[in-house]
Amino acid sequence: MMNRRGNILLLNRKKIGCRAMTLVELMVAVTIGAIILAAVGKLSLFTARSFVALGNYSDLDQASRNALDIMSREIRQTRALTTYATNQLIFQDYDGAQLTYVWDPNPNVLTLSRIKGAQTKVLLRQCDFLSFGIYQRNPSNNFNFYPVASPAAAKLINVSWRCSRQIFQKKVNTESVQTAKIVIRN
Repeated sequence: MMNRRGNILLLNRKKIGCRAMTLVELMVAVTIGAIILAAVGKLSLFTARSFVALGNYSDLDQASRNALDIMSREIRQTRALTTYATNQLIFQDYDGAQLTYVWDPNPNVLTLSRIKGAQTKVLLRQCDFLSFGIYQRNPSNNFNFYPVASPAAAKLINVSWRCSRQIFQKKVNTESVQTAKIVIRN
């Protein structure tokens, strides 16, 4: 090559030979890239799990509130409790028909169902625990209620349940209605 003055320039051979990466530089670059990709993957997994958990909490809360609203409205209108078990309540409804709430603890079902006549409606799904209790309407001195000996004397129904969902095959979300006390008004 020639410059403007007409002198011949020699190419610097050292600069030509240094244009490729060495094996050590390549290994360092691949290691740093793998660490960055692993961090991004872990962050993505955590974010996805968080979004699924928030969706589960929202669904469980909505289902619990809906079930409690339906049970409260219907139990308040019943005439009397006729049969009691810790997982089943049978009422004589305001129209004389039988109204049943039953929790099926079968691990494949885990539902709280409402049965009236030939009509069955599932109120809760994936319900891990449910318990009914029956009491008198008047409280004691420490704001607890007196238990009753027979279902016919019951005027207050205590309902407790716990439902859960799975994320990546692990039970991690729970929505618990600690206690709901429903008074039979009739």
